[in-house]
Amino acid sequence: MPKTDIARRVYNHTWKLDPIVRSLLDTDFYKLLMLQMIWGLYPKVQVTFSLINRKRSVRLADEIDEGELRAQLDHARSLRFSKKEMIWLAGNSFYGSRQIFSPEFLRWLEDFRLPEYRLEQRNGQFELTFEGPWLETTMWEIPALAIINELRSRAALRDYGPFALDVVYARAKAKMWEKVERLKLLPELRISDFGTRRRHSFLWQRWCVEALKEGLGSNLTGTSNVLLAMDTDLEALGTNAHELPMVLAAIAPSEAAMRAAPYQVLEDWESYYGGNLLIVLPDAFGTAAFLRDAPDWVADWTGVRPDSAPAIEGGERIIEWWRERGRDPRDKLLIFSDGLDVDMIEEAYHHFNGRVRMAFGWGTNLTNDFAGCSPWPNPQLDPISLVCKVSSADGRPAVKLSDNPEKATGEPAEIARYLRIFGDKGRVAHAVTV
Repeated sequence: MPKTDIARRVYNHTWKLDPIVRSLLDTDFYKLLMLQMIWGLYPKVQVTFSLINRKRSVRLADEIDEGELRAQLDHARSLRFSKKEMIWLAGNSFYGSRQIFSPEFLRWLEDFRLPEYRLEQRNGQFELTFEGPWLETTMWEIPALAIINELRSRAALRDYGPFALDVVYARAKAKMWEKVERLKLLPELRISDFGTRRRHSFLWQRWCVEALKEGLGSNLTGTSNVLLAMDTDLEALGTNAHELPMVLAAIAPSEAAMRAAPYQVLEDWESYYGGNLLIVLPDAFGTAAFLRDAPDWVADWTGVRPDSAPAIEGGERIIEWWRERGRDPRDKLLIFSDGLDVDMIEEAYHHFNGRVRMAFGWGTNLTNDFAGCSPWPNPQLDPISLVCKVSSADGRPAVKLSDNPEKATGEPAEIARYLRIFGDKGRVAHAVTV
């Protein structure tokens, strides 16, 4: 595949619409895995997803033109899975299984389209929501975030000339390659790209993935982006996300059922997937509460992804829990993915090496790190913590507590109710930058 001159491409996009999302496969793999389970088990559940800008000082509606945003969202709604994409999904081997997606699900997926959206402006922010069947709205999360982040990048670079753009991307490439050279010094490293949601652009994510592939070789285990996995012959990687326990807790008929929701998710998941897909995401309502009440069979799962606690602290907590349950941590897998930069990857690697198997999902600081790359100060090039979360399910408010209260989502009264049910132990606030 010929290399794209990203700077020249950015400068020359003078056509009416330069689509950001050009394929429904331009999403994270866990979305398709969750979608199949939702399609099979919860097809009638109605949910609302809502855009949340955690960095309120950045007024997105002042930086991004609403008309451009609507045009990109409307274009995404026009997309369908192509015949080539469906053949690849049906015939490719994922996690060692050639039948990970059922023929019935794939037949349904052929006609899938993104549902309608609602977009308003309030106090300098976009209020973007997706309401409807869970098996439709869930697929908006990744493309919506990718669209907004890339529109912000485009706006930041709109007045740059061709030579200034050359400088920006040359510096960003050199900065990225310096990270690769540091990571090459970690011989047992297993790392993958998790950077779709907050990437600078699709072209830049592709460049980063191809650079990692050349620089790290087999130490790059794959990418969460399904389209890039198909185009670059990499493994598509991913498991599940917080929305599953958030929805099941929201629709639970009692407090006991709410407390059981995280484990019901795991039972549902195991009914569809096994092997390396048995990864626990424990922090939706606090890791301490999850580990305290977890059935013993949860400790038999392949690994755990501590997503909102500092890597060292979160990893040590999981290792201690495995030992308490009589499992050898050396047989288990820890997946670190929370706001990783190279320093954090190196620190966790050296701290846990030889004690547990490790993998790293590298996100925003891989695909959107342009700090110091502009010839002049430009804070619009800095990434922000932008998420799209379930806000209600079947008319009931949904909540995420997280190990970090700064990442909690939901109405304050509902957050207080969930804290009463699950407890506040182990939750420690720390700044969220990406």
